[in-house]
Amino acid sequence: MAAQSSYNFRPALIVVDMQEDFCPPNGSLAVAEGRTITPVINELLSLPSFVAKVTTQDWHPQNHVSFASNHPPPNNRPFIDTVTIYHPDDPSLGHYETRLWPDHCVQNTPGAELIPELDASKATHNIKKGTDPRVEMYSAFVDPLGVCDSGLNSLLQDEKVSHVYVVGLAGDYCVKSTAMDAVKLLGLEGKVFVIEDGTKPVDGGEPWEESKKDMESKGVKVIGISAKEVRWLYGEGLEA
Repeated sequence: MAAQSSYNFRPALIVVDMQEDFCPPNGSLAVAEGRTITPVINELLSLPSFVAKVTTQDWHPQNHVSFASNHPPPNNRPFIDTVTIYHPDDPSLGHYETRLWPDHCVQNTPGAELIPELDASKATHNIKKGTDPRVEMYSAFVDPLGVCDSGLNSLLQDEKVSHVYVVGLAGDYCVKSTAMDAVKLLGLEGKVFVIEDGTKPVDGGEPWEESKKDMESKGVKVIGISAKEVRWLYGEGLEA
């Protein structure tokens, strides 16, 4: 990728779901080492180069369709079983399979709160997602059936965002879906970056490697914190 011009570099940062329920030691859906990525994220939040810094939160009602507890046994084992979600207005409009989870990030509970060590005060916006009990919503933009639009797409378009950097939890679910939707909805193929030092997956090892390949195939670049695309945020490698 050629040197980036400072005139058309309008990056946004999306910090996905850094919430108590996704973090050890007490999260109901804790991602291994989830808290350890906070210093990387806080460093990014401190940078003035972003035109928008967005934190997101899963904000589920208690009767959310992704909760295993809301489905009858025996096929309601969290992490193991799945459920088919149909378009709530018209099943012929589409459906998809989603994994069942423990109850997590229920609205107005301690588990739904952003972790206190996150410098959330440096964010410019907060987006709450997964608020409709009828559909799963990993992406911070929209659910797979187009039922719920968080407003994030319009926000970033209004800011004339040219590049998107995504960090947070979990890498193989909400981070992945958010990054791929940023490419799809904003038309930013090759200009959406998941910073691997700033995320952790639910399923590590080979499943995470496959998730990274999937993102790359959709136009997302998975990069490290020392990559040139991160140095752009510090003004390095930018043409005047």
